[in-house]
Amino acid sequence: MPGRARANGEGSVFPYRNGFAAYVWVEKPDGKRGRKWVYGKTREEVHEKWIKLHGQAKAGPVATRSPTVGEYAGYWLREIVKPNLAPRSYVTYEVVVRPYLVSGLGRKRLDKLRVSDVQTWINEVGRTCQCCAQGKDERRKPAQRRCCALGRCCRDLPSATTVTHLRTVLRTLLSQAITEGLISRNVASLVKLPPVRKRKRKAWTSDEARRFLESARADDPLYAAYALVLVLGLRKGEMLGLTWADVDLDAGELTIDRQLQRVGAELLHRETKTAASDATLPLPDICAVALSGRRVAQAAARDAAGPAWQPSDLILTTRYGRPVEPRNVNRFWDRRCDVAGVRRITVRDARRTCASLLADLDVHPRVAMQILRHAQFAITMEIYTVVSSAATREALKRLGKALDR
Repeated sequence: MPGRARANGEGSVFPYRNGFAAYVWVEKPDGKRGRKWVYGKTREEVHEKWIKLHGQAKAGPVATRSPTVGEYAGYWLREIVKPNLAPRSYVTYEVVVRPYLVSGLGRKRLDKLRVSDVQTWINEVGRTCQCCAQGKDERRKPAQRRCCALGRCCRDLPSATTVTHLRTVLRTLLSQAITEGLISRNVASLVKLPPVRKRKRKAWTSDEARRFLESARADDPLYAAYALVLVLGLRKGEMLGLTWADVDLDAGELTIDRQLQRVGAELLHRETKTAASDATLPLPDICAVALSGRRVAQAAARDAAGPAWQPSDLILTTRYGRPVEPRNVNRFWDRRCDVAGVRRITVRDARRTCASLLADLDVHPRVAMQILRHAQFAITMEIYTVVSSAATREALKRLGKALDR
């Protein structure tokens, strides 16, 4: 049934099915021209969309069809994440996008994605064995298969942290789609998830840290690394990325501006995580002595290796001069914990130990923040508000005495 005549300025708005439609000739991202359509229930609604579309067409190329989530995710990884973020961030996003996001929501049109679609998908991921869903056991050699490929589901369910990370990645992806004008709202922001309880981090006492270092001092090639982590709070990648050019033993200073990272098949020696991580710190005597000993040990290793030595300026190297694999540091660290007879904590927790010891020594939080190179003061204060058990016992002892008068 024909609709009423178009009013002045309505252009190509006309009745379509149970509403109205309009189009504008636009330049597409591939340089060709095509029609971009808009739809709505009322003539006024479509007219507003038509006006807005004209503005977009004047501003630059406009896609004439909405991509699927899978198509846009590929573009987002390739053109937004990889050129602009750190290599490890790209790898982290990629391991979420391909096996989870694309497999679950990849066929959905981006502009048709609803909150219920995302909520159902993320709930399903949380209760699905990912070994079964991703065929992890099937990719093993037949002799090595032990669970899902043999019909024995291992219930490899993703953790609450992983599920929350899935939503974060999708929300970041959809934010970029909003910026590019492909959608008008971020449905991932409206998805409900149960709260994630943070794991309580561990830290050594000063006595445990001392025993650990004393155990490593005599013969451990990574003793200097351990000292730098516990005394100066260096991150694992930062201490592995240190070069001799970063150390001035005469001035007693250490410059931190590089890190060593394993990213996929590559071992990268690159800038630190943030600009706030860069700093020049004074070297305490224990670190200066450890580094002097490391220089002597490295020279001896170079002479012993002969032609097999691979020259570099890195402070921490293998017996053949190669960079130390970050994952191997974890194994060496655990082994040293056992030898020293102290609780096993991670290298990351050793950095937290440095912060806790500074707090126990009543070092001002602002000074600790500068030593640890935290980007935000709140991070330092989060550690400072968790006092040691010794301090807790002393406080309760004093309170008991006060109440028992």
